[in-house]
Amino acid sequence: MLLFILAYFGGILTILSPCILPVLPFVFARSDQPFLKSGLPMLAGMALTFAGVATLAALGGGWAVQANQAGRIAALALLAFFGITLLFPSLAEHVTRPLVGLGDRLSNRAQTGSSDGSRVASSFLLGIGTGLLWAPCAGPILGLVLTGAALEGATAKTSLLLLAYGLGAATSLAAALLIGGRLFKAMKRSLGAGEWIRRGLGVAVLAGVAAIAMGADTGLLTRVSLASTAKLEQSLTDRLMPEAPKTTASNGELGNEGTMPPLTGATLWLNSPPLTPEALKGKVVLVDFWTYSCINCLRALPYVKAWSEKYKDKGLVVIGVHAPEFAFEKDPANVRKAVADMHIDYPVALDNDFTIWRAFNNQYWPAHYFIDANGVIRHHHFGEGEYAESEKVIQELLAEAGHKDVGGGFVDAKAGGIEMAADKGDDMTPETYVNYSRGERFASPEEAHDAPTQFTVPATLDAHHWGLTGNWTIGEEHSTLNAPGGKIVYRFHARDLHLVLGPGLDGKPVRFKVTIDGKAPGADHGVDTDADGNGTVTGQRLYQLIRQNGTVQDRTFAIEFLDPGVQAFAFTFG
Repeated sequence: MLLFILAYFGGILTILSPCILPVLPFVFARSDQPFLKSGLPMLAGMALTFAGVATLAALGGGWAVQANQAGRIAALALLAFFGITLLFPSLAEHVTRPLVGLGDRLSNRAQTGSSDGSRVASSFLLGIGTGLLWAPCAGPILGLVLTGAALEGATAKTSLLLLAYGLGAATSLAAALLIGGRLFKAMKRSLGAGEWIRRGLGVAVLAGVAAIAMGADTGLLTRVSLASTAKLEQSLTDRLMPEAPKTTASNGELGNEGTMPPLTGATLWLNSPPLTPEALKGKVVLVDFWTYSCINCLRALPYVKAWSEKYKDKGLVVIGVHAPEFAFEKDPANVRKAVADMHIDYPVALDNDFTIWRAFNNQYWPAHYFIDANGVIRHHHFGEGEYAESEKVIQELLAEAGHKDVGGGFVDAKAGGIEMAADKGDDMTPETYVNYSRGERFASPEEAHDAPTQFTVPATLDAHHWGLTGNWTIGEEHSTLNAPGGKIVYRFHARDLHLVLGPGLDGKPVRFKVTIDGKAPGADHGVDTDADGNGTVTGQRLYQLIRQNGTVQDRTFAIEFLDPGVQAFAFTFG
């Protein structure tokens, strides 16, 4: 019962997701029609579609993903046609004439008008289309239900779970539909503009179809914010689905942590087709949970790549599961570029809904899971370090699987730049988020959330404290500079200082200048700045701004942005 309640409330929360915005015009387009004969069939079609997707997920794995994409294309065509009929009523009358005739014949006994049968049928089809388009917007809770479907098979329980999710989504849509209906009636009474409203809805529907077809629903809108909805849903998931304990042998031997979960929750695969348990049978598998702006992941990456290269012909398959921390890391184009820039050639699964993450009960970046040739998780390691011990596990599992000439010794990953191992000295400044949801040690006296504000920094900063100067908007996930000349100032203690940055929504590069203790960094500059402290934000990623060559000590860092629009996410140190 707990899972059904969780799924239902997860569906209700889905309407808060920004990527649902392009779908809402399809809902409001039916808001001025009778709810029982138009709105309700549409919502029923949507809820049943969710249950159908659950069954496909259990039966087909990767095939279900392909079917869902085909369904999206069909849904786009259906909804585009619906939008055109709103623009051209005569076309709608001509096309629906056969349905009207069918409605006449079917409704004789029920003594209803011919248009009612047509209206119910078309609304039900519209609900199916809306359900197919809404499914990718769903979030951690839908991912949890889909994972259960994949693990347990196509049972009545899994289909009913997703039906509960769909009913939750339908509940929130019904509220929007009823409110929209009242608004539309008021507009018609006051303006007498029913026909113009109809045509405006047609334009809105076609605009929504265009936005979805071009990826704006999971591209631009996810960049704006996906954090708020995901945070709510993940909170419910964490509270109601506690982490399962992991057991690893403490005597130096490899343990048994259960069967490796399937990877069917991936939203996209890079460098490989979707990998199934059958494709991995007989292989030793290393699953690496990472995300491309995570400094700890980047410092472990040279070893993961070296293991893949050394052992790929000896029976090892490395799979990178990319689980995003920030909304921009959900953009497949960003991840694809990062994978290419980092020269990653092993399979990478995009886990945008954290489905695989939860299936492994994972909580860390990076996290390495070592799976034997029988599909059993035998060992795990969280965080950086202990690379020789991890490679020894790989060698033992390959030997267990019967692979000879595995070779001895350990890789010598020549890491430099951002990937160089951290200098973990005493009192190193901790990771710091530049937002209000997780930001700590903020020294500016001004307090404002989600509103443009002029900030100042105290004349003296305490160790590990930071502040803003200039006009900024501090958001839940990041802070945005509204006018050129704004600064971030930080009193830090570490060899390296990194900052996750992105250009504004217009994508234009943002120039910046870095100083340390009020002077150009000189030899202490990072890979993304020169000796004079100059650099440019060209994409959404982690930037290394300072690397001290001498003795690590408390320093005052400042970065001034010469152009507006920059988004600052988080500081990391090393």
